[in-house]
Amino acid sequence: MELYQLEYFMEAARQQNFTRAAQRLNLAQAALSEQIRKLEAELGTPLFNRGRRETTLTAAGETLRHHAEFLLIQASAARRAVRDLIQMKGGRLVIAAIPSVSACVLPAAISAFRKKHAEVELALLEGTSENVAQWVESGRADIGIVQLPSIKGPFVETLLFEEPFVILSAKTHPLATKRRVKLGDLADEPFVLYKGRARDAALAACREAGFEPRIACESSELETIRSLVAAHLGIALLPALATRTPSANCAVIRLTDDPVKRQVALLHRSDKTPSPSAEAFRKLLLGGGRH
Repeated sequence: MELYQLEYFMEAARQQNFTRAAQRLNLAQAALSEQIRKLEAELGTPLFNRGRRETTLTAAGETLRHHAEFLLIQASAARRAVRDLIQMKGGRLVIAAIPSVSACVLPAAISAFRKKHAEVELALLEGTSENVAQWVESGRADIGIVQLPSIKGPFVETLLFEEPFVILSAKTHPLATKRRVKLGDLADEPFVLYKGRARDAALAACREAGFEPRIACESSELETIRSLVAAHLGIALLPALATRTPSANCAVIRLTDDPVKRQVALLHRSDKTPSPSAEAFRKLLLGGGRH
């Protein structure tokens, strides 16, 4: 049973005449009659009482009309939903990202996306790179933004940007008077670490510079880190993006030769074609709508 056959059947039922129905459908009457016969053969019963002037439904035809009407309405709704999704007149886009990106990159990108596609519902998930990868793999998020290195899984990775790490200190700290500093010269300083892959990168960089950092505190909240640094609990080794928001009580110092860097990438499932809205958001980010 095909949808077009049901559409033919419904028109014949409305017109109560095969000739008029065929004209409305722009079909030859013979073609319409043939499709009705095929439908009756499949169902094993006549659907119409065929008269010379009028064609009426049998009891089986009345039953089919009730169900056919519902099926055609659902089919029309499905076509409309898919069309709206393709044209981005509806649907939902879930973006997952690490905190520094969600705080400093995504607001501008989301604002630009909304101006073009206001009818797409947006949702944001924030977590570690591992969290983001899990959400993308499970289908909870459509696209993700993570810090590399690669995360194992069925992903396509696209490099979004690369950035150096910098030192954040209190404005009244002696370091604040310097424009650049060597990481190895900070071995005696206590550190406030930013949890996640940024923490791993900071620890690895300190060890590469020849010392094990003395950890005063760890936090996954950037605002907490800024406050603790401003209170002289320690200094922080952070991605430059995480220090983008100005702080009246903190100073940013570059590291000599930018020895610590990180790469941030977009993720989507390799076995799943991105939705039109996800692809549009990816292109927006890759095209420069980020920072």
